[in-house]
Amino acid sequence: MTDAIKIVQEYWNYNSFISPQEEIIEAVIHKNDVIALLPTGGGKSICFQVPALLKEGVCLVISPLISLIQDQVESLKKRGIKATSIPSGANQNEILTLFDNIKFGNYKFLYISPERLQSPLIQEKIKQLTISFVAVDEAHCISEWGHDFRPSFRNITILRTLIPEVHFIALTATANQRVLLDIEKSLELKKPIIFKKSFFKEHLAYQIFTVEDKLLKLQQIFLKTKTPAIVYVNSRNKTVQIAQFLNANKFKSSFYHGGLSTIEKEKAFENWMSEKTPIMVATNAFGMGIDKENVGIVIHFDIPYSIENYIQEAGRAGRNHKKAFAVLLKNDNDISNQIEFEKMTLPSLKEVKEIHRKLYQYFRIALGEIPDNALGFNHLDFSKTYGFSVQKVDSVLRILANNSIIEIENTFNKKSSIIFRETTKNLHFYAINNIYLKNFINSLLRTYTGLFEQEVKIDEYLLAKKNNTTSQQIIGYLEQLDKDEIIVFNKVKTDTEIRFLVPREDDKTINRSSKEITQFIKQKEKKSTDFLRFIQNNTVCRSIQILNYFDEKSTKKCGICDVCLSEKKTNTKNISEEIIHLIHQKGALSSQEINQHLNFTEKDILIHLRQLISDDKININHQNKYFIK
Repeated sequence: MTDAIKIVQEYWNYNSFISPQEEIIEAVIHKNDVIALLPTGGGKSICFQVPALLKEGVCLVISPLISLIQDQVESLKKRGIKATSIPSGANQNEILTLFDNIKFGNYKFLYISPERLQSPLIQEKIKQLTISFVAVDEAHCISEWGHDFRPSFRNITILRTLIPEVHFIALTATANQRVLLDIEKSLELKKPIIFKKSFFKEHLAYQIFTVEDKLLKLQQIFLKTKTPAIVYVNSRNKTVQIAQFLNANKFKSSFYHGGLSTIEKEKAFENWMSEKTPIMVATNAFGMGIDKENVGIVIHFDIPYSIENYIQEAGRAGRNHKKAFAVLLKNDNDISNQIEFEKMTLPSLKEVKEIHRKLYQYFRIALGEIPDNALGFNHLDFSKTYGFSVQKVDSVLRILANNSIIEIENTFNKKSSIIFRETTKNLHFYAINNIYLKNFINSLLRTYTGLFEQEVKIDEYLLAKKNNTTSQQIIGYLEQLDKDEIIVFNKVKTDTEIRFLVPREDDKTINRSSKEITQFIKQKEKKSTDFLRFIQNNTVCRSIQILNYFDEKSTKKCGICDVCLSEKKTNTKNISEEIIHLIHQKGALSSQEINQHLNFTEKDILIHLRQLISDDKININHQNKYFIK
């Protein structure tokens, strides 16, 4: 393995492997079929990227997410490794050119989605390449029992016909025994060597708190915890609101979600990595490419959708093997809200058919017709037009995409454009009469050239930064200039592009995939139920619950989760004694201040404060502060 060590030192600056990376790499080099189950932080990518650099030819990587593909390709390029992918929407000539570059340009990696693999042209071009081996990333997607089942993954076996001698490595971070067996069968693996790393993380404390005021709890946590942190929430608006709240309370934070521009994402990420803003408030879009070892706490402000999602996100804490915390905040409303949210988002098969049919009506596509180009799509407009919830529409689009009926691509990063209609002279007079827009007009002219001759693409975020304001304010300025006929402002109005992959056949299309769609919906419901059961089980060690979920039979308690700590918790008498001792020491304190100093639940402290008042041992003043009588 000397060569493998040299590769990992040269390109990744690591001096050794973590178990069982070395054994996996050796198995791949010796042309074995391999299944690798490595929980988040286990270094899955190294397991196929290192042997690919040691073997002749191109490693074909099958990966389910465009964003994941882009992230890994960019990461390899930054290390000086030749890697590429097939862009969505690429035409035949572009694909032919790309494969010529791969064949004659000494490329080591070709990343491709399972849907793209179904193209006869791409299949033919793959046959002409020297493929070193195939890596199937996020391999749990191949199983209908996995948490993100993708029927298109079932078709990966076409490679057995195209390149029959090639061997496979299937990688996943979340799979139980049933899913692993499904992966082996579906990929037709030949006597695969299976590597499983335990999900047990001795340094990670899973702690679930029931609190009424989650924002207050965030403050209390960050007063005590000074390490880099991630706060996961379930909506884009919340990322902004909570980051603003934390900054207003002198906790430096950034926010991150899928709707930000590339520049905004990079800026937020850099600020977090450099610890200029050590707290990141994010949706689950913040996950790929995170390799920050000293994250000390991951907080779930909202309830995740499954144990698999929770484990992947929580596992971003404590990668340096120092004690870290995975904290989930919940209250009584969260459970009912989660059940209600599931009803709003998970469609029935009938609703899938209805929304699918309305999509064709929306774009005026006739029976038997398939549009040549991708079409701009606005979720809100479509939902309002036909009376669907936006969440349900989004779920159906994902189901249709997963079943290779449509291809969807976010267009959040597409650029608006402007062109000036007025002459420089008239613009000067307009600026004098509209003094509040004068500085903005000057900023536009300094930032972009050719504005009077042609349409120029602009970046509202960049303009906002230069003018020390918000993107929304910049859009307001541009809309006013357009209204006053100073410019023509072509604002990007769609949030998604849809490409239809099959001709319109309405219900016949869905009926072909009805079994898979129904199974997917049932699995989503089960995953949600399993997670709610997990967070409501306050009698079994959290770590044992997680291990059992993934078929690791364990009875060894972690000793550091909220359930284990509650078993060790100081008795009632000592809680009261500690409250009295603290007030003696600090003077009059509010319940919130007491909670910040003592390591007990908010609920327990309030119970004992009421008891101490009842026992006439303490009193409360007009400022709602407790003091010794």
